[in-house]
This record gives sequence, C-alpha cells and structure tokens, in this order.
Amino acid sequence: MLVTKHAHACVAISTDEGHLLIDPGVYAPDAAALLAATSAVLLTHEHPDHVHAEAILADLEARPALRVWGPAAVVGEWVERFPGQVTVVAPGDAFEAGGLSVAVNGGLHAVIHPDLPRFVNVGYLVGGRVFHPGDSYEAPGVEVEVLLVPVSGPWAKLGEAADFVRAVAPARAVQIHDAMLSEIGIASATRFLSAGPLVPVDVEHVAPGETVEL
Repeated sequence: MLVTKHAHACVAISTDEGHLLIDPGVYAPDAAALLAATSAVLLTHEHPDHVHAEAILADLEARPALRVWGPAAVVGEWVERFPGQVTVVAPGDAFEAGGLSVAVNGGLHAVIHPDLPRFVNVGYLVGGRVFHPGDSYEAPGVEVEVLLVPVSGPWAKLGEAADFVRAVAPARAVQIHDAMLSEIGIASATRFLSAGPLVPVDVEHVAPGETVEL
C-alpha cells in the first residue's frame, strides 16, 4: 500500500487493487490533476480546505466514471444531479471505493469555539489499515496501522494530537492538516510529536507529493 501526502489534508491511497483520494481541498493547487488521476473520492466534511467543490463538480460532469462519497452536509445536494456517482455516508457504513475497502467512523468536527456549531465530520479507515480522521481527534475504536494526524488549524492543539495518537496506538503516524504552519511550525510540531514520553511513535512529517510505502 502506498500513501501519498498532498497539500494540507489531501491524501491518496493506492494498492494493486485500486486507488482513492481523500479530501482534495482548495489548499491543494493541483486538485484538478489529482482528481483526474483517480476514480474514487472520499470527503470528510464540508469545509473548503477539505472540499474543492468547483473542481470536484467539474470532474463529476466530465467523467461519469468518477465516484464521490461524503456526509449529507457535503454531497447531499449533489446526489440528485449526479445519480449513481455520488453517495451519502454516515458512521457505521462500509463500502468499496476505487477497489479499496472503506469503513466510516466519527460523527462530529472538533470544537472550534463553544459559540460555534459543530459540523458533521466522518473519518475513513481504508483497506483496514490507514485512518484519516478529517478534522477530529476522536479515536475510531478499531485497530489502526497508520494514523493520519492533524497538526494545525483553528481547532487543533498539539497536546490533543498527542492524546489522539496515544488513544489509537498505531504502528505508524503521519502528519496532515499542516498548510497553516511555517517551516518553523512544522519543525516544532515534529519535535513535539516525536516518540518519547508523550507519544509511542514518531508522527512523521511528509512533504506534499511524497509517498510512504507500507
């Protein structure tokens, strides 16, 4: 299995059996090219840094073979326009996307501020191995080999990221959701989330476009 980290929270996962793309958002300058290279897209929640709606809708229009899955808050209005191409998902669902098994977890976006509503957010366990949580530190309650760990954002806190890694206890962890960090910020997050008293494994920094082989 290959896990390719793209800009911010966008990740591609591929095996000999297939390929899918998670959360191609507006922070990914190559979102259109990434969409063109896959047949399956998973969306965790409605925020534009995770959903490049214009690019996704254009690709759905141009390529009838493209399939998209996401919560109703994201794709609900797309289902009627693209019947058979777009599917609404919720926690507890399981399906195959791009030749890979997918299980849906989660439920709610992490708290940004008590005065703001909490958005629907799902996480995806792909191939029974890699977990993408979207914008949440909610442990999926299942065994995870590779955990994708958000490290920045209006809602994110490194102490909570460390607790997330401890709760999931993966064999390997990779940083995502990092577009808001400078080089100094990335280095700081990497030091804080290095294996030691806080976390059991290094939470690896992977540059956009780089691939981790499992």
